[in-house]
Amino acid sequence: MSESPPHILVTGATRGIGAAIVEALAARGAKVVGHGTRAAPGVLAADLSEGGAGDRLWDAALESLDGRIDVLINNAGVFEAIALDAPDADWQASWGRTMQINLQSSADLCRRMVLHAQGREPGAAALRGRIVNVASRAAYRGDSPSHWHYAASKAGMVAMTKSIARGYAGIGVAAFAICPGYVMTGMAENYLASRGGDKLLADIPLGRVAQPDEVASVATYLALDAPASMTGAVLDVNGASFVR
Repeated sequence: MSESPPHILVTGATRGIGAAIVEALAARGAKVVGHGTRAAPGVLAADLSEGGAGDRLWDAALESLDGRIDVLINNAGVFEAIALDAPDADWQASWGRTMQINLQSSADLCRRMVLHAQGREPGAAALRGRIVNVASRAAYRGDSPSHWHYAASKAGMVAMTKSIARGYAGIGVAAFAICPGYVMTGMAENYLASRGGDKLLADIPLGRVAQPDEVASVATYLALDAPASMTGAVLDVNGASFVR
């Protein structure tokens, strides 16, 4: 990367983990453009459930960041239940929406990051660019009976990250994934309450769920500091609730 402040695109940046990532990166002097469903200062609007939205977001971010993106952080995602006995059309629509937002849009942005990096000179640590994908513990241990699609999308994100790392390390692109367990965001709070919070917390040896700033600290390290030799790494942030 360039010696000038790194230019970074963060999806799902308006709350929870994404907002904490933006704050941590800005504190390190990075120039960050966020993404959300509504435009705001420093935030580009895009509905990632729409086909091609990832590409449009990339183009807008590239313009906002003066034609250079050093780091892509894919954090946007949905966690929406669908019952096993739901009507076929609802089941398929839910799977399609989850895969489009959590995996396809992330893949589209990763593709653009790799293509962008191919045309650049290596910078720090001989890297042309970095990708950080926020996946989930569910990628490895699965999720509830109502969230097959969520677990599948996050497993796909981990496999995609490893494929990028193996395929493009030679041109200076590093790719990493983070697999959080429960994180204290609004989405997790509702889920914990609906599933019996005390029982779920009993499954976490640490005795609590992660805080957004804890995940953000890992994302910031991978985005700015991790050595090139770490490419392909998948880091867990789950309080030892699932140990690989």
